Amino acid sequence: MNSKAALQSWLNRIITGDCIELMQHLPDGAFDMAFCDPPYNLQLPRPLLRPNRTVVDGMQGQAWDEFASLQAYDEFTVAWMTQVRRLLKDNGTIWVIGTYHNIYRVGKVLMDLGFWILNDVVWIKTNPMPNFRGTRFTNAQETLIWAVKDRRRKDYTFNYWQMKQINGGKQMRSDWYFPLCRGQERVMVDGGTKAHPTQKPERLVERVILASTNEGDLVLDPFCGVGTCPVVCRRLGRSFVGFEIDAVYAELARERLAKARQHQAPSEGLRASP
Repeated sequence: MNSKAALQSWLNRIITGDCIELMQHLPDGAFDMAFCDPPYNLQLPRPLLRPNRTVVDGMQGQAWDEFASLQAYDEFTVAWMTQVRRLLKDNGTIWVIGTYHNIYRVGKVLMDLGFWILNDVVWIKTNPMPNFRGTRFTNAQETLIWAVKDRRRKDYTFNYWQMKQINGGKQMRSDWYFPLCRGQERVMVDGGTKAHPTQKPERLVERVILASTNEGDLVLDPFCGVGTCPVVCRRLGRSFVGFEIDAVYAELARERLAKARQHQAPSEGLRASP
C-alpha cells in the first residue's frame, strides 16, 4: 500500500498498532495538526498506598507506559516525534500534553527537532486527586505545549476570535480550568472500573481543536487511548487518523466513536465570526 492509499484507507479510523511503525506508511505534509498524548512514564517503584492502606490506581501493568530507562523513553520520544514532524504541513502545529514526569524531556526533544514553541498551556484540574500520603503538594495540573513545525511560518491556524468569544470577550489566557474526566463521558469496563487511567476530558481537547484547526482540517492522533480526540474531531467536523497500540483501548475507542454525533455544536458556545 502506498502512502496516499494508506491515508485514504485510514481516514477517520482508529488503527490498532505501533504508531511509530504505522506513521511511516503515511505521506509527508498531510496533516494540519497533531494532538499527542504520549505515555507519561509514570511507573512507581512500589504500590502507592492511601492512609487506610488501600492501593492508589497507578500505571503498573500497563505495558505501553513501561520503559527500561529515561534514555529509552527519550529515544521513543525522538522516534514518534520525528514521524509526526514529517507528517505535518510546514505551517502545521503540534500539541503535546504531559505531566512533570515527562513534559520537560518531551519539550527538549521538540525543540531539538526544530519545532518552534508558540505557547505552553496549563490545564488546571478543578477536581484533582489528593496526595493521599501528605508528602507532596497535590498534583493539580498538566502542561500542553503548542508548537509550529517551521518557525518562519506565520500562517499557522489560530482562531483568536473564537477563543476570545469563549472567554467572555477577553483575550484567552494560557491557564485553562477543567475538571478531570468523569460521569457519562468516562469510559468504564467490568461494571465500574475506569478503562483508561489518564483519559482526557472532551472539553480540554475540544478547546485545542477549536483553537488550532478549521472545519475540514486533518488531525493526527498517534496515541488515541479510548478515543477522546477522534470523538471531538468527528463532532466538530474535522477529519482524523488515529493510532492506538493497545487493542482493548482501540476497540473501546471505536465503540465510542460510533456513538459520537457528527457536526454537533461545541460545548463552549461560539457566535458566528464577525
